[in-house]
Amino acid sequence: MNSNVVGKSFNPESLDTPPASQKREGSWVKIALILVAIAYLALILFIPALNVFVQAFKQGFGPFFGNLTESAFAHAVWLTVIIALIVVPINTVFGLCAAWVIARNQFRGRTFLISLLDIPFAVSPVVAGLMIVLLYGRNGWFGPWLEAHNIKIIFAMPAMVLASSFITLPFVAREVIPVLEDAGAEQEEAAKTLGAQDWQIFWRVTLPNIRWGLLYGVLLTNARTMGEFGAVSVVSGNIARKTQTLPLFVEEAYKQYATQAAYSAAVLLAGLALVTLVLKEILERRTRIKDT
Repeated sequence: MNSNVVGKSFNPESLDTPPASQKREGSWVKIALILVAIAYLALILFIPALNVFVQAFKQGFGPFFGNLTESAFAHAVWLTVIIALIVVPINTVFGLCAAWVIARNQFRGRTFLISLLDIPFAVSPVVAGLMIVLLYGRNGWFGPWLEAHNIKIIFAMPAMVLASSFITLPFVAREVIPVLEDAGAEQEEAAKTLGAQDWQIFWRVTLPNIRWGLLYGVLLTNARTMGEFGAVSVVSGNIARKTQTLPLFVEEAYKQYATQAAYSAAVLLAGLALVTLVLKEILERRTRIKDT
């Protein structure tokens, strides 16, 4: 037997250790992918968002704040906030009820119900607005009855609330369902065994367990409601000082070459998005800390 072969010691770890050339190649590939991702995000997201802020303050703070005090702009902000104050509580209550039913019960049609919740994600907002028009418009299913009773839905706030409610329907439920499933029902059953009422179980057991997921869903619902354009544009008529929300104001101002006003309104919407992202990150960190 060859003495050189016999004298060599075999190290099993050497099979798992890649050569230095492969390590260098892997690191270069990783760096290249990171640079491509950063460049793509900068081109699609960061640069356009930064340009909105630059254009809004291009002429100084005076014109920016002057646009914020303009009557059409103020009414658009007021209307947007009012719609959010109506839609967010409604979809929060619905989302909690739907999440509890789905997470705590096994029944025939459960998968179908979950699929129904995802319909607003799949349907175009413009199509959603058109569906509301076909139901409540003058020639819609309920149109003649509404007109006979002098009830105005389309081109008024009720239709805008309906459209925003449809678009934001799944957010709370989709955030709360996995949290409820992870928490389990043991604590709730124990509290019920000890004689707690249903409302006491919800406030003292269920709500503390789902609070971060619930707040996350509420934040997403609020941000989407305030930023919704497609469905609201179809059902509102986009009438200044009547049915014009903040996103619609941005579009109309830009079309009328009032670019400074459009950029000022866009900064508010972008600021809302940034605040939502910051709060989202805070909630996710709190959730991770709780899980650990």
